[in-house]
This record gives sequence, C-alpha cells and structure tokens, in this order.
Amino acid sequence: MNPISVLHIDLFQAGKNTSDFYFNTMKNHLVVGHRHIEKPHRHDFYAAVLFTQGTGVHEIDFQRYEVSEGSLFFLSPGQIHSWELSEDIDGYIFFCSQEFYEMHYVNQKLRNFPFFGSVSFPRKLQLDAEELVKNISLFMELGEEYQTKNIMKEGLILSLMSQVFINASRLFSRDFDTADSAAGLSYFKHYQDFENLIEQNFTKHKSITYYASLLGISSKHLNRIAQTVVQKTATDVITERVVLEAKRMLMYLDESLVEIAFRLGYEEYSYFVRVFRKSSGMTPTQFMRKYKA
Repeated sequence: MNPISVLHIDLFQAGKNTSDFYFNTMKNHLVVGHRHIEKPHRHDFYAAVLFTQGTGVHEIDFQRYEVSEGSLFFLSPGQIHSWELSEDIDGYIFFCSQEFYEMHYVNQKLRNFPFFGSVSFPRKLQLDAEELVKNISLFMELGEEYQTKNIMKEGLILSLMSQVFINASRLFSRDFDTADSAAGLSYFKHYQDFENLIEQNFTKHKSITYYASLLGISSKHLNRIAQTVVQKTATDVITERVVLEAKRMLMYLDESLVEIAFRLGYEEYSYFVRVFRKSSGMTPTQFMRKYKA
C-alpha cells in the first residue's frame, strides 16, 4: 500500500509573498491542487474550508460528513482527509502554519480552539443563513487581502482568521449548556488537559485511573467531565484515540498488523483486534480492504 502523502503549503503557493498562508476559492483550489488532493492525504498545516454551493462527502480521519451550502470544516495537521464533490461545488479555503499564527499571538494557541485541539470534537459546523453571510464576508475579505501588498497585510489576515475561529468556537459551544459558567469553563479546561495527556501517553497508558491521577481528580469526576464536554465516557475517549492512531498507521505504515498492535501497546494481537472492532465496527483487516479499495 502506498503511504499517505503529507502536503505542505508551498505546494499550493504561486509566488505570493505570504509563504505560511494560502487562500483560494474552492473552484480554483480544486484545479490548482488536483494532482495533490485527488487521493486521501494529510497536511502539515491548519485549514478551514467553507462551502457556499454544491454537495458531496468530506471524510476526515475516517469520519464521513455531508457537504452542502454552509458547511464549514476545520482540519489539523496530521489528519487524513479526502472528498467527493459535485461539479458545481464552490466556496473558500485557507491554510496557515502554526508558526504563522502563534508567532503573532503569543498567548493564543491554535490548539486552544476546540476544533483544532480535540480529536473528539466534530470537524464540521453547519451554518444557518445569517452565519453563512457573516462568514462569506470574512472569507472574501481574507481573499482580497491575500492578493494585496498592503502594509500590515499579515496583521489583517491574522485578525480575520481569528474572527473565523472565534465565531466558530462560539457556535460549537451553543449546545454546551454550561459553557458560560465557571464550572463549564473549568470542565472544558480539564478536558483539554485530559486530551493533551492522552496525546503524550496513549501508547503506554489506557486506564482512566492513570489520567485521573495525573489530573488530580477522581475517575468518576473525569468521566463526568468527558460526558459533559463530548458526550462520551473517558474510557471511550482514550480508546477512540488509540483506534484513530491504529487506522492512520494501517494506512501509511508498511508494517504487519501484529507490529502495529505492539507499537500501540498491545502485547496480545487478538485483544487489539477486539478493541478495534468494538470501536470501529470492523476488524483491522476489513478496514484495510475498505480503504485500500
């Protein structure tokens, strides 16, 4: 199986003087980048995509999302994605490197936005008519500024990007009833800390008690936090992260299933298969057949 390609921003650049930022309409992007994006691929940058017309399917880390007018997507580095889009598709897309954003916003990290910082967060936001008009205006202004050589160009681009990210974060939080309360903010901060610890330790530690101990809270409280923020148990969050990594490895590593299971901390391959099947509804072999095809 061919490894999943990792795309860099400079593949899409055309002599623009902002090398760590890229903007295009979806129509043009699909033409310019066709040879790079026609197959499942990964990025080493952050991306936002707004669809203004057309339909299709956008698959991100093996999760399928319907595409329609007003669909707004966010992608983080390392995520595998692909799409099948109708001929009349249009919209806007922009990329930025982590350095481009965070060198200017010292106290604001891209991972602080929930759709970039959490693998459990949905990657699609479906905008209503009012929000779509607001976002189209922001994206269009981004596109206009991208084409200029005005002074403080990067500053305005960063400001407009931040407006897109902040508006989206607020819309995502509408269903989180306690988001405006002190307790809600505390829950979300704890959940972010939980996911950061998972990222560092999931190949070695899969027990809820281990993470609760590191956070200085009880396993019961950690479960309550996970259920409140992402409507999943803490154990499900840990398992889904392990299985996601397994899927990525199955796609781009030329290693045996036993070797991959061992890399992920499973000494018994049969147990790894049971965990994978319970989480994804198929065995690792069935998954490889589906995505290889």
